[in-house]
Amino acid sequence: MTSHAAPETPSPTAPRTLLAVDDLVVEYPGKGFRKPSFRALHGVSLDVGPGETVGLVGESGSGKTTLGRAVLGLAPVTAGSVLFEGRSIGHASRRERRSISDELQVVFQDPYTSLNPAMTVGSILAEPLVTHGTAARDARRRISEVLDQVGLPAGSIDRRPREFSGGQRQRVAIARAIALSPKLIVCDEPVSALDLSTQARVLDLFLQIQRDTGVAYLFISHDLEVVRHLSHRVAVMYRGEIVEHGPAARVTERPTHPYTQRLLLASPVPDPDRQAERRRERLEASKRAAAA
Repeated sequence: MTSHAAPETPSPTAPRTLLAVDDLVVEYPGKGFRKPSFRALHGVSLDVGPGETVGLVGESGSGKTTLGRAVLGLAPVTAGSVLFEGRSIGHASRRERRSISDELQVVFQDPYTSLNPAMTVGSILAEPLVTHGTAARDARRRISEVLDQVGLPAGSIDRRPREFSGGQRQRVAIARAIALSPKLIVCDEPVSALDLSTQARVLDLFLQIQRDTGVAYLFISHDLEVVRHLSHRVAVMYRGEIVEHGPAARVTERPTHPYTQRLLLASPVPDPDRQAERRRERLEASKRAAAA
C-alpha cells in the first residue's frame, strides 16, 4: 500500500490542541447476570492539533472505533473527558453537540451504506448545509465547489449513489464531510472497503484536502501501512488502551510494543518465503503482546 504524497507539517503558530481526550473510560451496561457490563476503553488519552493527522490503529475489538464514536458524541462517557476546542462533547446535550457538528464531521467505513440510496448526490450534500441555515442558492454553489474538490464532475449532482463505483461513493461521502468546512474529520476505516489502487487515490485526496483547507483528521484504521503515509502521529490501541504513541515514522518503522510489531508484520509482502517468515515472526509477536 503506497501513496505518492506526504502530510505537511502543521503550522507551528497554530493552537496546539483542537481535540483533547483525557483519561477516557467507556463502559457499556450489562443486561442481567448472563451479560455483564463491558468496559471498551480504559483511561485513554489522546490529542489532535489543528491541521494534524493522528492515525489510530488497532485490530477489530481494540477500541479504536469506540474512541471515534465517543469523539462524535455517539458512545457513553463513563469517566474522563472529550473536549473539542475546550467544549465538552462527552457530556454535551444534543443541542450542544449540534452546535459543534459544523466543525466536527465524519467519514464512515462503507460508502455503500453511509449514503442514502434514494437521494441524489445533490440532496445528500445539501442536507447538512440546509440544516445549518445555508440558503438554497449558496448551497448549490457550495455543492459544486466540493464536488470539484473531490474530483467528481458537476453532473454528479443529479445522480444517485448506485450509479457510482465504490471509490466515487467514498468521494461523495468526503464531499459531504467537507461541505461545512469542518476543523476536524473523524475518518473511521474510510478506505478499508476499497481495492488497493482506489485506496491510494482516496488517501491522496485526503492529503490534498488537508493541504487546501487545513482540516485535521483522526484517522482510524486496522492497517499500519495505510496510516503511515497519511499521519503525523500514530497511536496504537490494544484491548481498550493506547499501548504505543509517537511520530508516524518512528512507530511504523521502529515499533517498541510487541502488539505494534505484530501489526507491522501483518502487512503482506510479495515474496512467499519472506511472507512465511513474517507469519512466524507475527506468532512470536502475538505471544509477547499477550504477555505484555
